[in-house]
Amino acid sequence: MNDKEYEDFISTVSHELRTPLTSIRGFSETMLTSWDKLDDESKKKFLKIIVEQSNRLINLVENMLSVTKLNNTKDSFIYKEISVKPVLETTIAIIKTQYKDKKFNIETEPNLVPILADKDKFQQIMTNLIENAAKYGDENSTITVNAETAGNNVSIKVSNTGIEIPENEYEKIFTKFSRIDNPLTRKVQGSGLGLYITKNLVEKMGGKISVISKNHKTTFEIKMPAADIELQARTKCKQ
Repeated sequence: MNDKEYEDFISTVSHELRTPLTSIRGFSETMLTSWDKLDDESKKKFLKIIVEQSNRLINLVENMLSVTKLNNTKDSFIYKEISVKPVLETTIAIIKTQYKDKKFNIETEPNLVPILADKDKFQQIMTNLIENAAKYGDENSTITVNAETAGNNVSIKVSNTGIEIPENEYEKIFTKFSRIDNPLTRKVQGSGLGLYITKNLVEKMGGKISVISKNHKTTFEIKMPAADIELQARTKCKQ
């Protein structure tokens, strides 16, 4: 990172941190100075905003730490054989508590081969993709996660229905601090770091990521190396 990139990074971080901090301080001060004048509904509303902005701040800080680690050659990856379905089930169990208006559906082929990856980082990848799908999907829609063998890789697709991503924005959404401009993204808060981190983690573990958005359906696909090509061949013979 050169001096100009570093200055831009600090400037963007400062702006992103200031927004939730200002909200937390403002609503906290209002509650402290006007507690007796506020009805219970207003108090609950203000506390909910404080919690939401606190969570936004925590996510932002975690993303910032992830970005610094991406540029740190000492950040080691511990590769293991990972069964995909249990990771997807754990990730969805966590995310669905935050997005109760969404349904989640996992589709995996029988005897899906394991992938070779760092488990924590793979879970971070899936958390970013599934949470994004829930965050930007239509109200009361279903988020579908599909996993299947694709040659020497395992293909994992995360799909939602909602506002489309223009084709000329496909590459842009994976860059640092980038967000497409549409009515939904103006309402939904985000740092523009999640997909940048996801792409870097996928590629550092030998995988690829892509997106297709058409007919009000958006699908992010990652392809991760299968843990054992011979195992994959044997599994195929049994099917």
